[in-house]
Amino acid sequence: MTSHQTAPQTMKPATAAKKLGVYLEATPVEFREGVVSRAELNALQADPPAWLQELRRNGPHPRPVVAAKLGVSIAGLARAGVTEALTTEQIEALKDESPEWLQRERATQAEVRKEGARIKKRNAERAAERP
Repeated sequence: MTSHQTAPQTMKPATAAKKLGVYLEATPVEFREGVVSRAELNALQADPPAWLQELRRNGPHPRPVVAAKLGVSIAGLARAGVTEALTTEQIEALKDESPEWLQRERATQAEVRKEGARIKKRNAERAAERP
């Protein structure tokens, strides 16, 4: 069996930004307008350039990162009307202010996690009972 070289696998900048956990619109123009190969993505992850380190540190952050930093779901952000990317400073300000919607969404998220853990435990017990 012979192995033959295939073209390198590439992805759109939006996909690469998502995998890197950064907001696409905040990336450099050359990143947004090009394509990213799997090797380039691996290199960016292994040895992030200054612009990537800065974005990860200070933002603006995409909604999944904002939601994680606030301890809420993406849907919770949407219910609260938070649809734009936020910087680390804005996220910290929200945490300090602790508005009613944030408290409510954090409580909802805690309930979801608690229910998920209960179901996982129940399923494990059922699996252990089976012969």
